[in-house]
Amino acid sequence: MILLDGKITSQKITEKIKLDVQQMTAKGFRPPHLGAILVGENPASKVYVRNKIRLCDAVGFNSTVIRLPKDTSEKDLIDQVNQWNDDDSLDGYIVQLPLPDHIAADKVNLAISPKKDVDGFHPHNVGRMCLGLPSYLPATPQGILTLLEEYDISIKGKRVAVLGRSNIVGRPISILLSQNRKIGNGTVTVLHSRTENLVDELKSADLIIAAIGSPNFVKAEMLKPGAIIIDVGINRVEDASRKRGYRLCGDVDYENVKENADYITPVPGGIGPMTVVSLLINTLKAAKKEVYG
Repeated sequence: MILLDGKITSQKITEKIKLDVQQMTAKGFRPPHLGAILVGENPASKVYVRNKIRLCDAVGFNSTVIRLPKDTSEKDLIDQVNQWNDDDSLDGYIVQLPLPDHIAADKVNLAISPKKDVDGFHPHNVGRMCLGLPSYLPATPQGILTLLEEYDISIKGKRVAVLGRSNIVGRPISILLSQNRKIGNGTVTVLHSRTENLVDELKSADLIIAAIGSPNFVKAEMLKPGAIIIDVGINRVEDASRKRGYRLCGDVDYENVKENADYITPVPGGIGPMTVVSLLINTLKAAKKEVYG
């Protein structure tokens, strides 16, 4: 079994981005600038934004965070989005999800300029991705592709099972892995809560992307020997033996599965770090105008 170490891989990419930024500034260009809008006091969201800003500092990016109260109106949030769309000093930005219930995330995403949509959620970028045109790829799918490439794992002609159909992970990664690209040309099946004979589908897969948000759902008996396992899930489960009262686990029963897999990602330390560094990759592309010119 080979561990697909997202922490080490993301550190390598971080060093490359840092060098790239140094070369940009040495030529007289300003550093890339990433913004984040955080609405409310969601603890996980606050941690995610803090980690992203720390990584910006580490590579030499400029960063700006706007923190808005939970009762911010949808109109006021979209007004802020429009202000940032017109701010030429800002290369890209994110609106951290989830948003409070009274704000429609789809409306907010549609308001973000595709040129600054470094999360890759705007339909314009999704459409370009589907057509194989230059675009900002969603961070988690991009992180998966990068990790597979780092370990020189080819999926050409292999059967791929994507467990989950969200617009953030499941749908985009199923499209990307089926495309004619370096890490692609797989035969992809999307599995979900209405899939019949789900275990049989998993057993036939050479590569499984687990992204359903269900702790330890995927068991060893559901897999073919030698499968490649990418665990996107990150779940909190109660654990009285831990100081925090909980531990983190993925959608895959790691201890039960690892000996039957050829490759597997850990949780934490797998796809999580790759997702964060992918946001920096998109911001660097935005600063260099590699997608939209």
